[in-house]
Amino acid sequence: MAEKHGSLSINSENIFPIIKKWLYSDHDIFARELISNGCDAITKLKKLDVMGEYTLPDDYKAEVQVIVNPEEKTLKFIDTGLGMTADEVEEYITQIAFSGATEFLSKYKDKTTDDQIIGHFGLGFYSAFMVADEVHIDTLSYKEGAAPVHWTCDGGTEYDMQEGNKTTVGTEITLFLNDESTEFSNEYRMREIIEKYCSFMPVNIYLSKENAPQEYETIDEAELRDDDVIVERIHEEAKTEEKENDKGEKEVVEVSPAKDKVKINKRPVSLSDPEPLWMKHPNSCTDEEYKEFYRKVFMDYKEPLFWIHLNMDYPFNLKGILYFPKINTEYDSIEGTIKLYNNQVFIADNIKEVIPEFLLLLKGVIDCPDLPLNVSRSALQNDGFVKKISEYITKKVADKLTGMCKTDRESYEKYWDDISPFIKYGCIKDSKFSDKMNDYILFKNIDGKYLTLKDCIEENRKPEAETKTEETVESTEEKKEDGAKDEKEPEKTTIFYVTDEVQQSQYINMFREAKKDAVILKHNIDSAFISHLEQKDQTIQFKRIDADLTEELRGEEAADEETSKTLTEVFRGALKNDKLEVKVENLKNEKVAAMMTLSEESRRMQDMMKMYNMYGMDPSMFGGQETLVLNAKHPLVQFVADNKDSEKTPVICEELYDLAMLSHKQLSPEEMTRFVQRSNEILLMLTK
Repeated sequence: MAEKHGSLSINSENIFPIIKKWLYSDHDIFARELISNGCDAITKLKKLDVMGEYTLPDDYKAEVQVIVNPEEKTLKFIDTGLGMTADEVEEYITQIAFSGATEFLSKYKDKTTDDQIIGHFGLGFYSAFMVADEVHIDTLSYKEGAAPVHWTCDGGTEYDMQEGNKTTVGTEITLFLNDESTEFSNEYRMREIIEKYCSFMPVNIYLSKENAPQEYETIDEAELRDDDVIVERIHEEAKTEEKENDKGEKEVVEVSPAKDKVKINKRPVSLSDPEPLWMKHPNSCTDEEYKEFYRKVFMDYKEPLFWIHLNMDYPFNLKGILYFPKINTEYDSIEGTIKLYNNQVFIADNIKEVIPEFLLLLKGVIDCPDLPLNVSRSALQNDGFVKKISEYITKKVADKLTGMCKTDRESYEKYWDDISPFIKYGCIKDSKFSDKMNDYILFKNIDGKYLTLKDCIEENRKPEAETKTEETVESTEEKKEDGAKDEKEPEKTTIFYVTDEVQQSQYINMFREAKKDAVILKHNIDSAFISHLEQKDQTIQFKRIDADLTEELRGEEAADEETSKTLTEVFRGALKNDKLEVKVENLKNEKVAAMMTLSEESRRMQDMMKMYNMYGMDPSMFGGQETLVLNAKHPLVQFVADNKDSEKTPVICEELYDLAMLSHKQLSPEEMTRFVQRSNEILLMLTK
């Protein structure tokens, strides 16, 4: 062919500075783009072979070679794809943004339905100029009689093209790296990049260092392959040892048989797995394969709880595996990693347009060839189709969880403590997920039994009063006189909960004795979750176990008014707090002297203040003051009431208050210091 000099068909001479700086957010993506182009070229050639338009050689190897040369500061990408003619180089390379992949698919769309072409834009090749001062292409088309082509460009808007000397079908791209990008000629750096972006590309990818000394390995002769280069044949004689037999006689025994081995040139090891687990049918995958894949991809050696294998062909193509890791403690990070692939090419981690936000707590891979990627593949176009994918993934996760709860309740309960933060977060963030999971949310009660929300409501629903006294029932005449009145809202069902089984143990014991139940909600997300449930169903309300005294904890008789007044005055005086809320009750449990309660509204307001770091504000501004509940039946309380002027009374009041507070929340360092000192003084008094 005649030598040719021309200009790239672009609309602006400023295109290269734009490509170099703004086309991709990460410069290392050039490797992904060039390897992807090589994979596309191989895929196209294989399709031509299937369609009878080309016959692959018997020794054909579908592979992409990446060769680094740190001395020359060059990087080569060599594929065994279909190559290009001079006209195709001019059309696909010199006309920026015209996609060869798009035209190929259009031409053969009726002959093949297996769309495995990675590239859709035609700009991927030019990512090379982000790191190279000069780029060379050597290519030879599969077409009969095609001449090899040599193309060069130094990063300006001009190129040179002439007949080359390539003798094998395929394309070789050579990058002459700029001074800022010499790191990419380092073998270990390139290995890191290939493993990041290309670990699961559909073609074997090999990395080597130019002019590196030959490495060797020794194998059994039976393992020899046709393409192995034999360096030396080795015969190992059988190994024997002298041992004593059962009769006590010494004899020579063969411990290792004779072996014929072969020393060969070290076989290259592909950096990619062309058939990743997610591309296989779920029925053909074993549990151990799922676990091994999890360890390999996420470098997490804690076993996942379980997983969901997504496998969908209609109405869109989507495959993947989502793993449920352990996230059971508030100290664990609950941020997962969802890796997004497009035709086995890594795109990015945790793309929120595709992955519902709450699923980002999981770990997994999703491969969707139909994703509408933008030109750099690192972000998604705003598309209603993406929303459908997101909704499908959410639905499959909900189906897996609800199915497990229905058919394998034992396993579901076993996993619940670990997966509940994820499910609760999902319910808060996604209304459709919340609707699906509503009947499958579990609550562990104080006896370790798992209940559904419906079970909790049934347990705590108050039976309607069978009889009503004259004092509490309005007569028909009175109702008529009052006229039409607004009907009262139905009474809410209260579900009590525990946030700290140790600290709130006194209240738990009181509930058990009263044959009342409570559920355990001790994760950080539970506060927001119960608010979500209350908004969704306004006939229920959650109260912490120390929020109020229930009827079941009180005795039948009310406390004496005069005693209540006396105790209030004495405790306020002893504690030097005129605003102290004191309530005197006859509790059924006579062993309890004092306890604290704080209304649920006040507690939630305090939690919100902590969340927003509003520590300087006074909780009492929002009614956030605890109430000291005294049991009039307890001997210590009776002593205070009968001996308000005793010198021991202030000490008893202070001790009872601190003991009640300890069962309610942590004391401040100063309060704890005084409590310990006072307890020692009380013990000392017992010795006198």
